[in-house]
Amino acid sequence: MDRVYLDAATSLPVRREVLEEMLPFFTEHFGNPSSIHELGRIPREAVERSRGHVASLISADPSEIVFTSGATESINLAMRGVLPFLKERRKVIISSVDHMSVRATASALTSGGYVVEYLPVDDVGRIDIGAAERMIDEETAVVSFPFASSEVGTVQPAGELASLAHSAGALSHVDLTMSALQMPVDVGECGIDMATLSSPDLMGPKGVGALFIRKGVKITSLIKGGGQERNLRSGSENVPGIVGMGAAARIAGERMEEDPARMRVLRDRLIEGLTSIPESYLNGDPENRLPNNANVRFSYIEGESMLLMLDLNGISVSTGSACAQKTLEASKTLLAMGLKHEEAHGSLIFTLNPMNTEHDIEKVIEVMPGIVSELRAMSPIYNMKE
Repeated sequence: MDRVYLDAATSLPVRREVLEEMLPFFTEHFGNPSSIHELGRIPREAVERSRGHVASLISADPSEIVFTSGATESINLAMRGVLPFLKERRKVIISSVDHMSVRATASALTSGGYVVEYLPVDDVGRIDIGAAERMIDEETAVVSFPFASSEVGTVQPAGELASLAHSAGALSHVDLTMSALQMPVDVGECGIDMATLSSPDLMGPKGVGALFIRKGVKITSLIKGGGQERNLRSGSENVPGIVGMGAAARIAGERMEEDPARMRVLRDRLIEGLTSIPESYLNGDPENRLPNNANVRFSYIEGESMLLMLDLNGISVSTGSACAQKTLEASKTLLAMGLKHEEAHGSLIFTLNPMNTEHDIEKVIEVMPGIVSELRAMSPIYNMKE
């Protein structure tokens, strides 16, 4: 059975072209980039070339890119690394739709005396600008938010939020993990101070990420050692991984018009088919959302049950972020949008990747009504309604 993979928000395969560019750096160009001989020079040049590719993807300068082990480390570096230079400011603001890695990082700061506040969102998951205006003040050190929600796909007003942070003398951090493969991002135009990027979400290798740090932003390292990455991320560079991330970023930029447009067409067909099922609804902004995201709730049934039945039919989807699924808790994002617990529990996330086909989408549309009907037939709540 050919498996239909619609869980791109939790993991993506490495592009074949990316893997091919990585391979020589495992066995042939294996030197340490810090070495001055030829076996160090070639990897060093490859790292800098990759830095340029990542910078180009978000319209940044290569000197503003620091490589890390992934998005989680980048988020920690951004949110914790600037605080020593903002000692008089004891408040950190994040959004109520941020990824668990942002939530956990912010929560850990409370043990150091910081106050963490959460920007509310409306019923489609868009951050409330009016609330942001009231909350961001001279006590605020960092304002962190996603460029687009990883769960419901709603695109946030990044420029407005960054401007509000600046007007109060605070710094902005934006999570680009979900959006960099799917949307053009210009960090300068948006006025962003720091931005997190993830290699696997660009169809590059796992274990690699990057942090954009705008020139002039003062930040200190969290990992001490040999002073690599401008003394902001010590430890010998993961050259094959960095080369892979650079290649993935370059290809993403080259295909920025083609891939998102194609995914958008398939996603719209998927949404049309799924919401034609009685008492099924789209979560998130119907227009201003990531081109690959369809978050749909089905009344009277559990998302986990639907997920398992889809899996038996060779279809992979999710009920939330990979980090949160193991808890079986209702999505904090959906609850923040005002959904009831049972509505959040009855939601599925379908996220496309550039390799999905019309056949994939039609298979989901074909099997989903039967799954919903079968599960509703076993639902006491649904039977009471009838």
